Amino acid sequence: MKNKIKLLIILLSITTISVNAQQDAQFTQYMYNMSVINPAYTTGDLGTVNLGLLHRSQWVGVTGSPKTSTFFAHTPINDKIEVGISFVNDNIGDIVKENNFYADFAYKLDLEEYGNLSFGIKAGATLFDVDFNDFNLEVSTDPNFNNINESYLNIGTGVYYNTDNYYVGLSIPNILKSKHLEENNGRYQGVEEAHVYLTGGYVFDINQEFRLKPAFMAKVVKGAPISFDITANVLYQERFELGVGYRLEDAFSILANFKATPELRIGYAYDSTISNLGPFSSGSHEIIFLYDLDLFGLTKGFDKSPRFF
Repeated sequence: MKNKIKLLIILLSITTISVNAQQDAQFTQYMYNMSVINPAYTTGDLGTVNLGLLHRSQWVGVTGSPKTSTFFAHTPINDKIEVGISFVNDNIGDIVKENNFYADFAYKLDLEEYGNLSFGIKAGATLFDVDFNDFNLEVSTDPNFNNINESYLNIGTGVYYNTDNYYVGLSIPNILKSKHLEENNGRYQGVEEAHVYLTGGYVFDINQEFRLKPAFMAKVVKGAPISFDITANVLYQERFELGVGYRLEDAFSILANFKATPELRIGYAYDSTISNLGPFSSGSHEIIFLYDLDLFGLTKGFDKSPRFF
């Protein structure tokens, strides 16, 4: 019964509680998962497909805790246009499952010595499924606990500005409101509102060996507290990276990644939960793989400029 109550609290807080918002998935390594958050994110690596795979296990030890996986692929097709795809899977206790499929388009303006300014849009579909068949409550059945299987379209937009040393982005990856559950009086209880993301980061040259990379992400959605992340990573010889992070009133984090090959970077993050779920959780784990696929051999034979974000 105790474990069922824990799971029920999570499900209620995410899907059916009478607040009017559903938080998008949380990421600690957000600075390397930018194309999922902001369709305007660009790299300018002509001839290269940037691939990324991330998996997050949140609140490990809590029955029914969320698990999130993302995949993205994007590439510039010329010096002004970059296209991509992204996929996000959310799974809460094998009861609530959400799959998001999106295509991204970004148009980049070259501001010469002032950097680059990109505008992006994303469009796709969400498959939302709730299955209570194996969820046995030791209390009377609530009529709102009905299985759900639905899909809906959504669009998003964003703007992204970057130079060689810093970036800032503003995006709304899900503009259209989605409604999952409805009471008999017509009032929706399960509603996903638009999420607004503000991100930024800077690269400080400490010396020839070390660079300091602070970054932040703020997420705002109607009916939920503001989520704010700040991180500080130290990069050594453009190969090894180690950092710490803090999520407002939620978690402290450690982050690490290394370049396994010139094309492959592997990263890991651990969150120590400090919210009221802390006593029930051993923390959250996140791993990411980034791979640059050189389709036409354009970067062979010369040193490619490092990409810091």
